Amino acid sequence: MILANAFCIVLFVDEMLRCLGAAAPPPGPAGQDPRGWRVPVDCVRANELCAGEPGCSARYRTLRQCLAGRDRNTMLANKECQAALEVLQESPLYDCRCKRGMKKELQCLQIYWSIHLGLTEGEEFYEASPYEPVTSRLSDIFRLASIFSGMDPAASSKSNHCLDAAKACNLNDNCKRLRSGYISTCSRELAGAEPCSRRKCHKALRQFFDRVPGEFTFRLLFCSCKDRACAERRRQTIVPSCSYEDKEKPNCLDLRGTCRADHLCRSRLADFHTNCQATFQSLTSCPGDNYQACLGSYAGLIGFDMTPNYVDASTTSITISPWCSCKGSGNMEEECEKFLRDFTENPCLRNAIQAFGNGSDVSVAPKNPSPPVTVPPRAEKSPALPDDVNDSNTIYDTSVGPACTPAQEQGLKPNKSKEQSLCYSETQLTTDTMPDQKTFVDQKGGCSRHRAGRILLPVLLGPILLLAPGL
Repeated sequence: MILANAFCIVLFVDEMLRCLGAAAPPPGPAGQDPRGWRVPVDCVRANELCAGEPGCSARYRTLRQCLAGRDRNTMLANKECQAALEVLQESPLYDCRCKRGMKKELQCLQIYWSIHLGLTEGEEFYEASPYEPVTSRLSDIFRLASIFSGMDPAASSKSNHCLDAAKACNLNDNCKRLRSGYISTCSRELAGAEPCSRRKCHKALRQFFDRVPGEFTFRLLFCSCKDRACAERRRQTIVPSCSYEDKEKPNCLDLRGTCRADHLCRSRLADFHTNCQATFQSLTSCPGDNYQACLGSYAGLIGFDMTPNYVDASTTSITISPWCSCKGSGNMEEECEKFLRDFTENPCLRNAIQAFGNGSDVSVAPKNPSPPVTVPPRAEKSPALPDDVNDSNTIYDTSVGPACTPAQEQGLKPNKSKEQSLCYSETQLTTDTMPDQKTFVDQKGGCSRHRAGRILLPVLLGPILLLAPGL
């Protein structure tokens, strides 16, 4: 019996070492995961990595020359241009992203579009965002807002929330300075016929929304209102007479074309479409049920040609629009109307603004989850869940294995103790609950770093416990 148990231990230790050995190949080149996965880097860093490789550097120069031609489509049909593009798709440049407000944001975006404009055939209605995805939630904004201001964003139903937001901003030196700066710049009248310098006004607005935290800017932009005076104050937040309104409304598709000619404006518009495009695949109509990402993308458009704003001071409905119309669209009127509806009739954006005004955030969870039950005592401990599991954007799979069968079906009594054991399937524990981590599985060996770690302890302890009485 002792020899048999010892032999089992040797077999499992050997299997464990084999799995761990297979999971640790020699390190790969810079910008690449040891298993061949490309590690995402910002585009400035990706450009530096490419410059260090002669093959990548030469191909990148070729592609930039291809895109610099007047007729881009003709140039990209060239075999040399296509070959350069194919090589660069295997480089860190292809997966690189940028951070909004980063030190070299414009340079980063120029590098991003130098690659991705070559991947599209003609003008696309929606473009992918060049920015890293947002992982924070509105609940984080609410918590920080209450800390900095000493009050909840939606605390009192009688107060003027937009006025409260302005007071909270004035208590923060950075917010007060930059807000006073853009108000002064956007309100300054010029000697000529123009009411102000829109270019300087937009620059001051961009500095404010890029450098001031969302717990202040969101409260100014999305404060809830129950009277017209409050709603008008909210509409006036960006000094629309200078930053938003003009003598005539341009065509929306022409305005989009002007925006896309600028790398920064193009990127902010793509980010807005990525995070605010209405979808029926989520509870909130927002991608990933993330209100925070949509509101941040909306704020990121302010200070550009595509600056959006409230169209009126209504307290019963929220209507957002850039300063444009679809008059004169010709045979492109349907596309123009579709583009405009992404602002004026966008349920994701409307729900996000209302949620912030109400001081609420979505909690994504199954509607009627089965009550957790405890199975008969076992040696291993229940796996711990991450602290932010309730804030995840993912709706977890409610399918469970045999161990999670309802207690009534197993003839067990529900556990009434304070520490309840939660049931999760193996796929949930290895992937869903930790979305930022990858589990690298050896398909042939059938083992993984996580799985080997889980089976080792109970396997080794079992035989030892059996041997204990005879020791």
